[in-house]
Amino acid sequence: MKVAESVSEVRAWVNQRRGEGRTIGLVPTMGFLHDGHLSLVKRAKAAGHAVVMSIFVNPLQFGPGEDYDRYPRDIARDRKLAERTGVDLLFTPSVEEMYPRALQVTLRVGDLANRLCGLSRPGHFDGVATVVAKLFHIVEPDEAFFGEKDYQQLRIIQTMVEDLNLPVKVIGCPTVREADGLAMSSRNRYLSPEERRRAAVLSRALFDAARRCREGTTRAAELVQSVTQQLSSAGLEVEYVSAVREEDLGQVDQIDQPCRLLAAVRVGETRLIDNVALEAGKGMGHVSAYVDR
Repeated sequence: MKVAESVSEVRAWVNQRRGEGRTIGLVPTMGFLHDGHLSLVKRAKAAGHAVVMSIFVNPLQFGPGEDYDRYPRDIARDRKLAERTGVDLLFTPSVEEMYPRALQVTLRVGDLANRLCGLSRPGHFDGVATVVAKLFHIVEPDEAFFGEKDYQQLRIIQTMVEDLNLPVKVIGCPTVREADGLAMSSRNRYLSPEERRRAAVLSRALFDAARRCREGTTRAAELVQSVTQQLSSAGLEVEYVSAVREEDLGQVDQIDQPCRLLAAVRVGETRLIDNVALEAGKGMGHVSAYVDR
């Protein structure tokens, strides 16, 4: 595995692979890798790509008072995991390499950002879109792989690619979960043992709603209320629970088309998000969203 810290190194490496007839798969991350990240690498390897993984904690997507300074970092551990999983090029730029001067031009996300997580994190998705666009231009991947756990982020990136005619296919990959159902996240390390126990209620409540949808409960408000009650009863601070269309994240009244049930909670000081897909009368609704590690 080659490790590159500069844009020029990445471009030279990609050009060499292209000259060998290889296609390029990109896995963008903020590091502190877990099995969810590594599943994206495996998906890219299975597609036959030369795999580039980026590790960059992007300051543009953190707001005032958020956890940029304490976001978990362990580059030595990440390098070992990346190499073991088959990453071909690990791109670990500094902030100065990605943003050598104050940016004069950034991306702004429209209505897709003005809901769900965007309501409590203004500017967050503008920062995500800007850094991902930069990575796409640096690496020029054929395909890029993102987890479905961050479903709003996934749809924003897919829409960005469509709107800006970027020559990359964005692949959404199933959420990888712990044995008790908790979606894997680098922020899970913030949880105390007691908080970790309560956090597992998030996925259980969502999958219970998916089951109820399968069994005939198609009123979105009823599903949202059920999940909200379960989360509150477990002592979780509910930021939102919302049933939306998969395509444009618009709220729905009835589950009569491909939908997602998304939730964000705080467990102590830690903010967690999760979602499940809903399709009335079709099992758990994309139960592939549950992937054991």
